[in-house]
Amino acid sequence: MTLANATVQSGRHGPPGDPRGKQSGQINRNAGTWFLVLPALIPILILSVGPLLYGIALAFTDAQSGRTRSTQWVGVLNFQDLLHDGLFWESFRIGLVWAVGVTVPQFVLALGLALLLNENLRMRWLARALAIIPWAMPEVVVGIMWRLVYNPDAGILNETIRDLGLGDGRDWLTGLATALPAVILVGVWAGMPQTTVALLAGLQNTPHELHEAAALDGAGAWRRFRTVTWPALRPVALSITALNFIWNFNSFALVYVLTNGGPGGRTRLPMLFAYEEAFRYGQFGYAAAMGCVMVAVISVILAVYLAGRLRGGEDR
Repeated sequence: MTLANATVQSGRHGPPGDPRGKQSGQINRNAGTWFLVLPALIPILILSVGPLLYGIALAFTDAQSGRTRSTQWVGVLNFQDLLHDGLFWESFRIGLVWAVGVTVPQFVLALGLALLLNENLRMRWLARALAIIPWAMPEVVVGIMWRLVYNPDAGILNETIRDLGLGDGRDWLTGLATALPAVILVGVWAGMPQTTVALLAGLQNTPHELHEAAALDGAGAWRRFRTVTWPALRPVALSITALNFIWNFNSFALVYVLTNGGPGGRTRLPMLFAYEEAFRYGQFGYAAAMGCVMVAVISVILAVYLAGRLRGGEDR
C-alpha cells in the first residue's frame, strides 16, 4: 500500500524533492482558490468594474441623448470645460460642506450613544433595537418622512414652534439659509445608527480588565476614556469615519427626495449635478467626466487614509 501511494504521488507531483512537483501543487492550489473566488468576483466585474470603465471611456466623448446622434471622441475637452464650470465647483463645495457637516456630528453623537448603550442599563436590548431603526429605513422613506416633519403648514416642527410661542415657523426646505442645515440634520439622523453599531462593537471588544485596573489606579471617567477606551476604539473610529465621509459625499437619494437640489442650488450635491446633466439635459459625456473627477477625489481620500493606517501600524 505504501508503494502504491508513493507511485500515485510520484505520478501526480513527480519524484520526492522534484521542484516540478511543488510547482504543480501550487498551481492546483491557485486554481482552486480562483474557482472559489470567481462566483463573487464575476458580479463585481460585471456590475461595478465594467460600468466604471465604460463611464471613464464615456468621459472622453461627446455622448448625448438621442438615438440618431453619433458619438465622437473629444479627448479631454469635457475636463477642460469642467475647470471653467462654476456651477460644478459650487456643487463640489456644497458636497464637501455636506459631507463634513454630516460626518462630524454623526460620529460625535454616535460615540456618545455607543458609550451609553455599552453601560449595564435596564432594557438595554430595547434601546439598542430602537437605535438602529433609522438605519433599517430606506433613504426614500426617510426623505418623505422628514418632508412631512418640515412641512411649513402642518409639520410637527412648525407646530411645536407655534405651541411654544416661539413664532409662526418657517419653510425649512425652501429657505436659502435653512435648506442645507435642515438636510444635514436629516443626514446625521439617518446615518448615526450605523456609526453607533460599529463603535459599540469596538467598545465591547475592549478588555474590561483594563478599565478595572485604571479605576483601581484612581483614574476618573474621562481619564479612563482617554487612556483605555479611545486607544482601543481608534482603529474602528478611523475606519467608520472615512467610510462615512465617502458615503456622505456620494449621497443622492436622500437629498433628491428632500429638496431636489434646491432652493437655488443650495443643496445641489455633485451627484445631483451629474444626474441633472445626464438625465435632464442629456449630456452623458460631460456627466461622466464629473463622475471621473469625483472618483479621483475619493481615491485620493482613500489613499491618504490607507497611508495613515499603514504608517500607524508601523509605529505600533
